Amino acid sequence: MSLLQRQAVVTALTANALHPVPGYRTGVPAMAAGWLTDELAPHLAALTAADVVRELVLHGRRPVDRPGLALSAATLAGLGWVVVQSQRADGYVEDALVEALGADYRERLSKVHTDLDLSTPLSQLALPFRTPDDEVEVLRDIVYAPEHGRRGLLDVYRRRGAVPDGAGAPVLLQVHGGAWTVGSKTGQGVPLMRHLAARGWVCVAINYRLAPRDPFPAQLVDVKRALAWIRSDGARFGADPAFVAITGGSAGGHLAALAALTPRDPAYQPGFEDADTAVQAAVPHYGVYDFAAVTGTKRARQLRDTFLGPRVLRTDPRRDLAPFEAASPLLQVGPDAPPFFVIHGRHDSLVEVGQARQFVEALRRVSGETVAYAELPGTQHAFDVFPSIRSAHVVRGVDRFLRWTRDAWLEERSR
Repeated sequence: MSLLQRQAVVTALTANALHPVPGYRTGVPAMAAGWLTDELAPHLAALTAADVVRELVLHGRRPVDRPGLALSAATLAGLGWVVVQSQRADGYVEDALVEALGADYRERLSKVHTDLDLSTPLSQLALPFRTPDDEVEVLRDIVYAPEHGRRGLLDVYRRRGAVPDGAGAPVLLQVHGGAWTVGSKTGQGVPLMRHLAARGWVCVAINYRLAPRDPFPAQLVDVKRALAWIRSDGARFGADPAFVAITGGSAGGHLAALAALTPRDPAYQPGFEDADTAVQAAVPHYGVYDFAAVTGTKRARQLRDTFLGPRVLRTDPRRDLAPFEAASPLLQVGPDAPPFFVIHGRHDSLVEVGQARQFVEALRRVSGETVAYAELPGTQHAFDVFPSIRSAHVVRGVDRFLRWTRDAWLEERSR
């Protein structure tokens, strides 16, 4: 394969990252290609540069591939812009926090916390798929819902060697994505959980039942069941079950948001109706907030009619829309919503960013709590799966938001 042919592939990937291929049917391949190119742009740029060097070294043996070199230059320029957009995530996250928490929020945090981490570890970004053997330990396959087999298991991330004491650590519940039909507790949110666990949090990642075998709301019931488990058993692992934040991406973002908006709802707590399933903060990433297509967009209707109805809820929305309305976080926003930090990519090919915008607007209009919103330009779905320039900035921003929220909660509790 010639340099021109190799670079044609990389150029196509870069073009899709800069301007994703539009359309509902092309959403999944456009997302997959764009996501990897976005988050691995520095690595692709390095490989492209190495390919150019190789071509020039071989120039003495054969004619130089001038079209290939020209295409390589264009590709490097495009990848350079992708890297710039990734780096700019830091500013967009910070602007979102300043808008929601106040211009002096960092100063207020620094008076209480001396370990604020604002830098990006380059060694981590160089090997994004390596799981470091660091100060975090993972306790795997703990049972929280024994009747569901492996779908009723969870993992606990905590600082290595941590000994439970009377105070306990704040808790983050991570809910994986996967279109409510696939996925597991090890597939998402790991950079965030490792970051927070190293700084004293207890993080819990769960499996849950999957559709279509178990239609919605089985997934939400399992999230509530995990919250009840944290409240009853979390202290054994060093957790303070009084403060629980929830996060997740995509389907996990939907479930995290809906769980945060429906505390103690008996419809979603069969057999454990009296359990406390309230959360003190929610950080959904690129979530689906409109199951009922009330946003009115063609994409939302297509998702509802061709996937959510037949695969997730196993109900025809044209005959009964009520279950879709009940499953839409956008329609469940109330005055008792906890603090939210909503994060979405502007280039998301699977879940249009307009859903996040309208969800945030509803929260700010109705909720009495803090609502932060970071809309990241040039960003695809699933950007938080492994360490990258962008995900590192988001992780540190979420850390600051959660610390600020817990500090405010502790202050309110002490009054």
